[in-house]
Amino acid sequence: MKKYAQKQKAGRTMQHISIQIPDDTVAAPHVSLASPERIGSELLLLAATKLFEMGRLSSGAAAKPAGVPRPIFLSKLGEYGVDTFNLAEKELTAEADIAARLR
Repeated sequence: MKKYAQKQKAGRTMQHISIQIPDDTVAAPHVSLASPERIGSELLLLAATKLFEMGRLSSGAAAKPAGVPRPIFLSKLGEYGVDTFNLAEKELTAEADIAARLR
């Protein structure tokens, strides 16, 4: 991966990163029908999903580089087998208690 340049977008500085993908990977039957732009978009979504799964980005922060609104990002997590909410049992019990009191 090479970092080429910083760009301004909507008042924010953004990094431009380029990756090289072997032709035979792009030519794989399930990938070959996609345009390079679509492959790039999917790679961004996959990277953002993994960073969210690892706890390095919040869902809102991960949605930005994925290029989708936060609700769409959250709905896509299931497609990749990632839990939307990763709560420990103790946290989940506490949340359930709060919800029960609000009823």
